[in-house]
Amino acid sequence: MDQKEEFILLWESNRYTVTVLAEMFDISQKTAYKYIKKYKEKGITGLLEDSRRPRIVANKTADWIEEEIKQLREQFPRWGCSKLLVLLQGKYPSERLPGEATVNEILKRNHLIPERKRRRRVKPIHPIFDPHRANEVWSADFKGKFKLGNGRYCYTLTVADSYSRYLFAAKGMYAGRTGEVKKVFIDLFRRYGLPEQIHTDNGAPFATINGLGRLSKLAAWFMEYDIKPVYSDPGHPEQNGRHERMHRELKAEVTRPASYSLQKQQIRMNRFVEEYNEIRPHDAIGKRPPARVHKLSERKYTEKVVEYVYPKEYITRYVTKNGAIRAGRDRWIFVSTALMGKTIGLEVNRPGFAGVLVM
Repeated sequence: MDQKEEFILLWESNRYTVTVLAEMFDISQKTAYKYIKKYKEKGITGLLEDSRRPRIVANKTADWIEEEIKQLREQFPRWGCSKLLVLLQGKYPSERLPGEATVNEILKRNHLIPERKRRRRVKPIHPIFDPHRANEVWSADFKGKFKLGNGRYCYTLTVADSYSRYLFAAKGMYAGRTGEVKKVFIDLFRRYGLPEQIHTDNGAPFATINGLGRLSKLAAWFMEYDIKPVYSDPGHPEQNGRHERMHRELKAEVTRPASYSLQKQQIRMNRFVEEYNEIRPHDAIGKRPPARVHKLSERKYTEKVVEYVYPKEYITRYVTKNGAIRAGRDRWIFVSTALMGKTIGLEVNRPGFAGVLVM
């Protein structure tokens, strides 16, 4: 710009011809005349570089569509561009809408995407629980405790179908005791039927890390209904990554800030469950909400447990209240307090030795 101004000053002095000025500033005569023309039309500001941006963009997103995208993002601040686009397509099915990349750029341009720290990706560790149909595997966990406005801690039990991502419950309670957790599962079994497996971590009340087969009283109760308890490897929550991902959404939506009482907090969690199941599209299930994918289980819950009948070649033993079984006149073998009061079967593997077959 300084050189352009000097060029004009020398030209106005009438001491140099345009040809000489072009040679002095190492530009073509055509460019020299262009600068002079711009100066005559717009003054010194006319010498500024013109924007190379096209004046008309043929495929530019309409302003009203961009405004709709912004409003949806404000309504669902944690939803990504693909989920927002699903809602926009449902609202305007006949309109030509932008692609995911364009929606993402609109969100960035309007400062609606927060900066995130890059995280090192962790390679999955076997076993990987990847069901192929609804009710094959349910996942359950306690979201990390958080303090309510009244100073008490809330422990939130979450149960979801691992295939459809359908969130059955997000139940807040003051303590995650076995009895309270069992009541929640009874209600879910009555409404949705029984799964084949229930996948949890190794924390109470789901597991006893030092017990036989990591069994807890709750896990033993699952087995009475022919539900197999399965566990993530200790220290590897990524094996139940889809459940952990849901927890991240739950935490962001209902705990910042937390409500004053457990009752008010539960109302917010119920609202989250409804939105998560009925509205929120999920990439892993074809960008559909879980309610459109999940089906009720064909295995129905019965109030009375049917006692298991062991094969005739098995030796049956009753587990006492201290978790032991009688192995002889004066010999006792500790099995697990989770099985106290139940009858287990022993399969004879070789003479003089019996292996425990739990239920």
